[in-house]
Amino acid sequence: MDLRGKQKRYLRSEAHHLQPIFQIGKGGLNDAMVVQINEALEKRELIKVTLLQNTDEIAEDVAVALKADIHCDIVQIIGRVLVLFKPSSNEKYQKISKEVKAI
Repeated sequence: MDLRGKQKRYLRSEAHHLQPIFQIGKGGLNDAMVVQINEALEKRELIKVTLLQNTDEIAEDVAVALKADIHCDIVQIIGRVLVLFKPSSNEKYQKISKEVKAI
């Protein structure tokens, strides 16, 4: 799902108050972390991921890898913080995606 400008703006406003729930550190992005990020996106639809200073990863590279692996949308990259969005397949958790579709 490619997001339009208004949709991204809405998601950025929703993500503003969120705290990052994943931190990518010295070990970098591994398969277990990708699975956990995918599961978190399934329940929350919108999350923040931060890259710690001791990592060798680059935010843009991590964003491209996550987009390829779990087919999520990259809403925003600011410094070392990524905002990710993926509509939930479970209707019970589809709060944000319903709003995004309406925009």
